[in-house]
Amino acid sequence: MGCEKILDLFRSELVTVNVGPRLFATALEQQGYRTVQVNWKPPAGGDKEMQEILKLLGGLDE
Repeated sequence: MGCEKILDLFRSELVTVNVGPRLFATALEQQGYRTVQVNWKPPAGGDKEMQEILKLLGGLDE
């Protein structure tokens, strides 16, 4: 298997996906990189007990 596909990847434009604070994406954009901001929050606000209840009710995909 050749390395050409890997080398093509490194030659292509870098696009970042940010799943954190917008500040991280802004810093990359200021350096000239394209970014995609994903507005994601943990289910049930991160509350593990509530996540288990949602899972039991069928409302939380894993």
